[in-house]
Amino acid sequence: MIRKTLLTFALVFAGFVAGLVVTGRMRTASDSIAEPAPAPAPQAPASRSTAPLTAPLAAVGVGADFTRIAGQAVKGVANISSLQVVRRQNTPFGDDPLFNYLFGGGQDLFGARDRRSLSLGSGVIVSGDGYIVTNKHVVGDNMQTITVTLPDKHEAKGRVIGIDPATDIALLKVDTKGLATVPWADSSKLQVGEWVLAIGSPFQLSQTVTAGIVSATGRANLGFSEYEDFIQTDAAINPGNSGGALINMRGELVGINTGIFSQSGGYQGIGFAIPSNLARHMVDDLMKYGEVHRGTIGGIVTIDRLTPQTAEELGVNTTSGAVVTRMQRASAAYDVGIRPGDVIVRFNSTPIEDPSQLYRLVADARIGSEAILHVLRSGRTMDFKVPIVSDSRGRR
Repeated sequence: MIRKTLLTFALVFAGFVAGLVVTGRMRTASDSIAEPAPAPAPQAPASRSTAPLTAPLAAVGVGADFTRIAGQAVKGVANISSLQVVRRQNTPFGDDPLFNYLFGGGQDLFGARDRRSLSLGSGVIVSGDGYIVTNKHVVGDNMQTITVTLPDKHEAKGRVIGIDPATDIALLKVDTKGLATVPWADSSKLQVGEWVLAIGSPFQLSQTVTAGIVSATGRANLGFSEYEDFIQTDAAINPGNSGGALINMRGELVGINTGIFSQSGGYQGIGFAIPSNLARHMVDDLMKYGEVHRGTIGGIVTIDRLTPQTAEELGVNTTSGAVVTRMQRASAAYDVGIRPGDVIVRFNSTPIEDPSQLYRLVADARIGSEAILHVLRSGRTMDFKVPIVSDSRGRR
């Protein structure tokens, strides 16, 4: 009996001690969260920042209020619908390439018919008297009717002042006065990580505002247009946003939304906009001349990217530059001595990284001026002075 009593007392005592240990640990953990940590002892400066995570979040403006900027900017963005006429051949084989090759599209056999196609997009009002900038692919090639729905829901007939296929820019005009506009910004000052708003009409939902940051600048070789110098953003851009505005935090126009990378046809966080500096230059030319005046070195000169294999074949020790693959004899470049196989590595004082950069530099050069092309040929370096002539490829 005494042994049984002692055993019971031992079990109770052990349970009491265990309870104290567990409770002590819980109390200790609770105190370590609630109480401030002791001040650290002085240490030598560390090479890596130890700032709390909340500091950079506050710096970039998490929870920023975009209502004032968005409320003003949407007043300068319109909805655009373009009715296009596409002529298609009446054939039982559709667009079969073999049939088209054998029968020339079947025009004489089955005749042709017109098919109407409605294109929807957005546009940015850049002058109070009705000039609107948008994408060329929004208005199309065979536009029949262009309807502009202004921010106050008023509809107006738009007419094309000019288009520039190389940059995918189009300028429209509506006969309406006193319109609210979006002021131009200097896109060269845009920085990666800067907040931007995308405003447009995705899926016909007019005056839609989405927010994001600038993911990159100077994007090229995307296949959207011939002249590429895009702003990349993760602000949501979807079909119908084309031609809409990319706005900075001062309510200024930094870009014209143009395209997206997508495997689904919708938003995946990779959108592209034409920088405002480029768009403004195109708009100015289209207003003055109805077309864009840009430079060229004359004739058809085809340049391509310099791959490691091509560089080895040409005997050059770099993959930066643009290789001339084809050219017309009736060109200024040929006249001064440039030949296919030459690798252009410098335009005046600017090193050339790829063909897109060279094309932009030539196009932006002053017409009537001369440029020095630094060329590699069979292991030798050569300089050629080439005149910059006009290349007008816009049209009314």
